[in-house]
Amino acid sequence: MENIENKDKDTKQDVIAGRNAVIEALKAENNIDTIFISSTETQGSINKIKALARTAGIVVKSSTTQKLDLMCDGVAHQGVVATISCAEYQTVEDILAVSAKKGTAPFIIIADEIEDPHNLGAIIRTAEACGADGVIIPKRRSASLSATVYKTSAGAASVVPVAKVSNLVSCIKDLKKKNIWIYGAEMEGTSWCELDFADGGVALVIGSEGSGLTRLIKEECDFFATLPMLGQINSLNASVAAGILMYEVTRQRINKNK
Repeated sequence: MENIENKDKDTKQDVIAGRNAVIEALKAENNIDTIFISSTETQGSINKIKALARTAGIVVKSSTTQKLDLMCDGVAHQGVVATISCAEYQTVEDILAVSAKKGTAPFIIIADEIEDPHNLGAIIRTAEACGADGVIIPKRRSASLSATVYKTSAGAASVVPVAKVSNLVSCIKDLKKKNIWIYGAEMEGTSWCELDFADGGVALVIGSEGSGLTRLIKEECDFFATLPMLGQINSLNASVAAGILMYEVTRQRINKNK
């Protein structure tokens, strides 16, 4: 396993490079997050790698040879590179078990296609500070538990349970069946301080940096929380908006228990 440094001098990423090395890591059930395969590589053991990844539920992404070269810093990769997650993924049931153990209503953060690892890391860090039970992310179109996420979270990524799910909509439907209210962060909605977060379970959904909540996720939200925009800029960074809303949930719960 090579520890390499990319163009972001503050970011280090653990990778496994080379076909045989990746195959052995898959067989050993190492904590592989994503496998990148050059779009020009289709023969030989490539299909075996894809099959093993499919069985393990690991995302495989097509990439360019140039990107793989950069990830490996010159190490021979034979068209295949696997990244290692900074922490082991948990299940949604593990997250729900946290609140059950504490004897409190669930408090969950859902990241709807947050692709910037710095944003995801900041969200996880604030989730830990606010006492949230865990974070849920989709398997695809999302940042994952990379070294950048770990560093930005100040280590919280190894403390806060993070679940990666194949179908975020189905996951939300299941949470609703458990009497957890779904609050989406949106430009149009009820003012964040007028919503009741203190009674019942809360799942706070934060949309992507560019387009916000996806359509299908919006359809599953019970409420929409909005933050006032009094300046000339009409949006906030996803992690900043998430932090404000998370602390409002925490504030209301603390006041209720006084």
